[in-house]
Amino acid sequence: MSKDTDPFESQTPLPDEKLSKREATLLGFADRYAKVHDQLRLLLHTGELQAWNKKHHKGKLKLADLVAEQYPLVVFHGDVGTGKTVMAECMANKLVAEARAEDSILFKLSNRVRGGGLVGEMGSLLADAFEQVAKSAGKQRRAILLIDEGDSLGASRNQAHAHHEDKVAVNTLIQGIDKLRDYGGRVVVFLCTNRLSVLDAAVRRRAAIIEGFERPGDAERRALFEMDLDALSSTAKQLNALVAATGSMKDRPGFTYSDIRTRLYPAAVAKAYPKAGLTIDHLLAAAETVVPSPVMEDQQ
Repeated sequence: MSKDTDPFESQTPLPDEKLSKREATLLGFADRYAKVHDQLRLLLHTGELQAWNKKHHKGKLKLADLVAEQYPLVVFHGDVGTGKTVMAECMANKLVAEARAEDSILFKLSNRVRGGGLVGEMGSLLADAFEQVAKSAGKQRRAILLIDEGDSLGASRNQAHAHHEDKVAVNTLIQGIDKLRDYGGRVVVFLCTNRLSVLDAAVRRRAAIIEGFERPGDAERRALFEMDLDALSSTAKQLNALVAATGSMKDRPGFTYSDIRTRLYPAAVAKAYPKAGLTIDHLLAAAETVVPSPVMEDQQ
């Protein structure tokens, strides 16, 4: 398969050591993981609910069948740069590690599935992606599909400007998710989006978990700086100044996690390197020039 027709940006065997290490750098990961852990674990084991029903309820608990048929879809939504994608990757990795499923694969869908504008191309590429994920799972293994910027594939079919190709993509997405129920939880889809309200109603209805992400407030940014800048031995006054400099102001929103780590930090280091060590002053100076990501409006 050529790179142009490969629907995946990456295919990562799980558990992955790099993702395990990255988990430790994610602020609030433990709390958020604990919040959704039980539901995620259930999604990965729906095929075992019949045995559970027999063991604990002599097979008479009727709702067990209903729960077993839930759609294997998790939706993470929120503003840009709030850590949705990396959180999904690390959660998938941790879940697989806990399940001791050493033959799992994390498939990350590529933007190439949108195709080049040819009739039927987007639907065909998306269908191929689901087929490959299902084939990877086979009869015993596990697979996790990560769809970033999911609103580009799952936008409402009722929108006035929706093209035929977009509607086909949504239909293909829904059909793909539906078919994955046959795998008893061994295949789960994480869909990340900046605009939950744009997702087609049928996609939203299928989500077993919908988790929201927000820009970090003062307390979250302080905790992030304390973790990332511990080697600087900063004073409380200095950290207060940095928290304020990266917060929301009259003419702009506050910094996202991504703004801080991928833009603010490099800009600050560039000011110090190579003549001096990094200081809070370098970070404060960088905060004056780095423009935080604009808010992605989403009226839910």
